[in-house]
Amino acid sequence: MIFQKKTGLSAYTLRFYDQKGLLPFVARDKHGRRHFKDEDLAFLSIITCLKNTGMQLNDIKKFVEWSMDGDPTYEKRLDFFTKHKKEVEKQLAQTQAYLDKIDRKIDKYTRQHESASKKNF
Repeated sequence: MIFQKKTGLSAYTLRFYDQKGLLPFVARDKHGRRHFKDEDLAFLSIITCLKNTGMQLNDIKKFVEWSMDGDPTYEKRLDFFTKHKKEVEKQLAQTQAYLDKIDRKIDKYTRQHESASKKNF
């Protein structure tokens, strides 16, 4: 339960990620219970980052597998993150465009409200 609080992930999500093969680095005891170490937290934060920025679990699993393979996969992981960064930048640009549209509506309705308030005095 403590690890769930540290990660912000529910037990259900951790089990789901484990079932999908995203947690091969997590040790298990003889009863099959996961035992998370502090260094697992850093890896889980990357998984969470990738998931929260729109990456599919199958793609995240590739990254996890490459990470488990070690040094020979640095180039693959660099390319992986470079491509994902471009996708996140596109998402940010779209979100900024939506925010700009919302700001324009707020400005419009603020002016209308102020104008209506002046008429009532």
